Amino acid sequence: MVKQISVFLENKCGRLVSVTRTLGRHKINIRALTIADTSDFGILRIIVDQPEKALQVLKEEGFMASVTEVVAVEIPDRPGGLARVLEYLEEAGINIEYLYSFVEKPEEDALILMRMEEPQKAIDIFRSRDVKVVEGPQIYNL
Repeated sequence: MVKQISVFLENKCGRLVSVTRTLGRHKINIRALTIADTSDFGILRIIVDQPEKALQVLKEEGFMASVTEVVAVEIPDRPGGLARVLEYLEEAGINIEYLYSFVEKPEEDALILMRMEEPQKAIDIFRSRDVKVVEGPQIYNL
């Protein structure tokens, strides 16, 4: 599994730059990110090369941050590739909370990060269906 940092942000000018500036100042590289927002706040979800350090630094700087584990899988980068992998979860009755793609690709395949119910069960299903599950250290070092 991959450690994802979730940061609660007020939805106002300058908050996102504060997070990214803080990480940059501490030589922490962002590998992937997504933001979910409402009119008042947002949740920044990031994958970084040094998750433990990032969590510590962000908390020291006064940000509300936590760690969540997500599953990273490589899928064929072609029409229907994502659907095929998601069908495996549907067949097992595993609900996906959210997913997003990774900035860089280690191979010719696309790299998708997912948060779902029963992540270990999902990993076992993926492996039984020859879907490559990518572990944290590989992700952090891309």
